[in-house]
Amino acid sequence: MDKLLTAADAALRTLFATPRATETSPAHQAQEMVLRPAERQLSGALMRVNHVGEVCAQALYTAQAAVTQDDKLRAHLLDAAREEADHLAWTRERLDALGARPSLLNPLWYAGAFALGALAARVSDRVSLGFVVETENQVSTHLASHLQRLPTDDLPSRALVARMQADEERHAAQARTAGALELPWPARALMRAAAKVMTTTAHRV
Repeated sequence: MDKLLTAADAALRTLFATPRATETSPAHQAQEMVLRPAERQLSGALMRVNHVGEVCAQALYTAQAAVTQDDKLRAHLLDAAREEADHLAWTRERLDALGARPSLLNPLWYAGAFALGALAARVSDRVSLGFVVETENQVSTHLASHLQRLPTDDLPSRALVARMQADEERHAAQARTAGALELPWPARALMRAAAKVMTTTAHRV
């Protein structure tokens, strides 16, 4: 019951509460330049995709922590979720600064990621960690593509995305060290296909 209540509380806070970061956003360390309307629109769309990714990260880690029977692993997953919560707050803050909105489908993205995380954790802790590694690798790749696509003058967004990419790569490395099992190719391909649908949709909706 405690795990269920914790999971429900995490979902409500992620989807409906104003996120609060424990650390100042890297975006504040960069100079805010005047962007053309098309540049601002592009930055807003890309940051909306990044915000969706952080919504999914909260769902993933919360589900895995709720299912695992390993107290040490649960603590590790919850610590990672707390770090990702900073990303959630930073991307939401940047969305507001750009005059953009979050994805209207965030509850759907959250539910899907929660289900996948719970399913992976039900198989085994090593599979659960393997799911984390593959997810973080894909997120890192997609953040690298955003650094190429973001307007050159959008220095705050670029600083934020670069910091997030470094954090995601560290999370993947930590999961490998914890004993992650490499997922089979079909599972990785399916995850990439699902991520493509999500990012393409979230770019606009």
